[in-house]
Amino acid sequence: MKNEEEAEIRGDVLESILCHVPLINLLPASHVSKSWNHAVFSSLRHFNHPKPWLIVHSRNSRPPYSAAGTVAYDPRSNIWVRLHTRNPPLDYASVLRSSNSTLLYVLSLSKLSFSFDPLHLTWHHVDPPLVWRTDPIVAMVGSRIFIAGGTCDFEDDPLSVEIYDVDARRWYTCESMPAILRGSASSTWLSVAASSKTLFVMDKSSGSTYSFDPTSRIWSGPFNLHHDQNIFFSAIGLSRDKLTMVGLLGNSENVREIKMWELKGESFDVCKEIAVMPKDMVEKLKGEHASLNSINICWMADFLYIYNPQEPEELVMWEIFGEGLCRWRSLKNAAVNDRSRVAEKMVLTCADVGLGDLGKAVGSENVRFSILSDGILQ
Repeated sequence: MKNEEEAEIRGDVLESILCHVPLINLLPASHVSKSWNHAVFSSLRHFNHPKPWLIVHSRNSRPPYSAAGTVAYDPRSNIWVRLHTRNPPLDYASVLRSSNSTLLYVLSLSKLSFSFDPLHLTWHHVDPPLVWRTDPIVAMVGSRIFIAGGTCDFEDDPLSVEIYDVDARRWYTCESMPAILRGSASSTWLSVAASSKTLFVMDKSSGSTYSFDPTSRIWSGPFNLHHDQNIFFSAIGLSRDKLTMVGLLGNSENVREIKMWELKGESFDVCKEIAVMPKDMVEKLKGEHASLNSINICWMADFLYIYNPQEPEELVMWEIFGEGLCRWRSLKNAAVNDRSRVAEKMVLTCADVGLGDLGKAVGSENVRFSILSDGILQ
């Protein structure tokens, strides 16, 4: 009996057990012993690998504009996690924004602050762009921060473009955005997608799209991505380095379908339908109101999160898990409650979070994690 009690769990048995353990709990497990460390990483590699987290940053929309909290959804573990930050790195009186990816930023008259590591442990503070902007489109293309449009009324060029090179630590001015975007040159009306080499900018209503090469600083286009005349609103992203579009079909009072397309060809004239959102999830996105004017998206690798900015209680997740195979899921937004609907502003980012990232967060002694009991996947 004593020998049985002292027997260690080893090999495949331990790895199969660890695949059911939440990622944040695998961090201490990896420090038990060398054999456990090997089992943890083997389990993540062969049984249940990490998946991109959806991170919801909340701040009070009323004075004193303090941080209201940060929660994250881990699809690998199917749990919501609360991030407790001892010393918030930013002045939350400023407007916190994201570019629907990992990039999180604050733009003020005195500086540009941005963070692009998964859990936003490190923030960079640089001089602001030369042109004052209130609602620009912002994206990270490789090691460059792209900022365009969204200028104040008194600025001469509403289409101006500036790029901050993170490595060189300096600003560059570039050719302005195409003139056809003059009436929609802000993040309210434009959807952006960025790879390490190219930026794509699309008018959400018309589907008119341009690409920008930050190395040559040249714009190309326009390309019409609305191959279906029933699309009245759309957003773009990159899935496996392929330009992909999510579109609402019908009208805001009667959204018949939400579809996804993969766009190919030099002019993106080849449009391949790859997914259709289940009707019950379309209804969940509408929320209490029967209409759906727009959607916001967060995209990372094979994961896409979709939500209604007017009714953020429900989130829809789309995942590619094989060649030509995908699945839809829905979950409750754990950051939303009756109070937060009116009192908080939410900004969403999506990031690949691994044990190394969790280890840095815990090691900083500024962040700790706790598992929430609600917000379970449906």
